[in-house]
Amino acid sequence: MDPTVSLQLGVDRSSPVPLYFQLSQQLEAAIERGALTPGTLLGNEIELAGRLGLSRPTVRQAIQSLVDKGLLVRRRGVGTQVVHSQVKRPLELSSLYDDLEAAGQRPETRVLRNTVEPASAEVAAALGVAEGDEVHLVERLRLAHGEPMAYLRNRLPSGLLDLETPRLEATGLYRLMRAASITLHSARQSVGARAATADESERLGEPAGAPLLTMQRTTFDDTGRAVEFGSHIYRASRYSFEFQLLVRP
Repeated sequence: MDPTVSLQLGVDRSSPVPLYFQLSQQLEAAIERGALTPGTLLGNEIELAGRLGLSRPTVRQAIQSLVDKGLLVRRRGVGTQVVHSQVKRPLELSSLYDDLEAAGQRPETRVLRNTVEPASAEVAAALGVAEGDEVHLVERLRLAHGEPMAYLRNRLPSGLLDLETPRLEATGLYRLMRAASITLHSARQSVGARAATADESERLGEPAGAPLLTMQRTTFDDTGRAVEFGSHIYRASRYSFEFQLLVRP
């Protein structure tokens, strides 16, 4: 049975909003709220067009816009399938692992490097240590539903907590900190964007030069001590940051 039959889909022909966009927005909302779950196969485009009184090109354009966003995928011999909703991360002091779980994803971690190295000038300034002091470096690939989402590089003061690879692959870094009685209090963070390098494209499963979101964060505990300096990149097709803006009184 076509899962879109149970959805309350409809278009307003008097609206200046294009019909294909109205339909794509409704399908995207259904994916976001879990009415269309990952792996769900959409029905025949001709049947959907007939139910809504739309032309097949209009329906095809709506579907293609969601394919371009990475929410749907066309599989030869299978049909059009829901992949997953885009993860929308609020700008608050939370970990990607927790955000993925909250979004109904299945987070998985692959540790690529777990070692000690001398602090560069940038890392030393962020963590409040001397340049050349030992810091712990952890590089991880974070996945959801088996698909790469982000490449995470974190540096922490040496000896801060137990960073064994099995523990890092089992849960999130902030959860390990909280378990070690480290109280996270605040962070200084910057968000940007750039094109993926060849290595990053291969690691994240994106085309060469694809847009990436970047985030750099220094996190402090309740004593004011810097406990983590993170430099992360995210697939723009799968991830976004949300801002809440307030008017100054």
